[in-house]
Amino acid sequence: MLLALDVGNTNVTIGAFDGARLTGRWRLSTVHEQTADEWGILMRNLFALSSLDLAQVDGIIVASVVPPLDAALAQMARDYFNTEALFVTPETDTGLKIRYDNPREVGADRVVNTVAAFRKYGGPCVVVDFGTAITFDAVSARAEYLGGLICAGIGITVESLFAKTARLPLVEFRRPARLIGSNTIASMQAGLYYGTLGMVDGILERLFQELGPETKTVATGGQARLIVPGSRHLREIDENLTLDGLRIIWERHRGS
Repeated sequence: MLLALDVGNTNVTIGAFDGARLTGRWRLSTVHEQTADEWGILMRNLFALSSLDLAQVDGIIVASVVPPLDAALAQMARDYFNTEALFVTPETDTGLKIRYDNPREVGADRVVNTVAAFRKYGGPCVVVDFGTAITFDAVSARAEYLGGLICAGIGITVESLFAKTARLPLVEFRRPARLIGSNTIASMQAGLYYGTLGMVDGILERLFQELGPETKTVATGGQARLIVPGSRHLREIDENLTLDGLRIIWERHRGS
């Protein structure tokens, strides 16, 4: 059994794979101070609640954009699973040629997403990940990670409006009933939703011009299900894209 961890700035998504089948999936808040023992106890409890056998885990792979957690996760793998975790780095053989100017600057999750997108949907393809930041990542038909765009995430924008203004409240991000809001909260929700939607579709249209009209798109991340129904260009939602990418990289690593 493979344990895959996608460690993001806001959340940690954990998947347990039996072969290619995802048998367990959990989403937790990212806690920078979590120790190796706390991670081990947490894994044991998650597996027990899902009636999975922790002893069956024989591989661990991690995509992390939170370096302070890496040492604790590596120690957890040794102490609780008697194995060395594979961390996705610029040196990892992912099957893609990385075209970023400095491969060390690109987040592991962005590369992992395009690995899964290329395998599952083909190329050229653009992955739109609605996480702490909204990222657009492009993979070519020749299995090249081309780079992408990084934009402020929805949560960051909501919190900034609240923090930087004297009278605007903290609102829930949701699809509004109408375009033109008739009160402050409705106006903010309309601006946040349609502003995000306009940005996403506008960027995708420019990417299509550069990559070609046959370019596929796939959305993932926390707010994908809110945005995709209103988008002109996003149709596919793949909530397990990053976990599948980790599994694909692990299988390649194990095979080599």
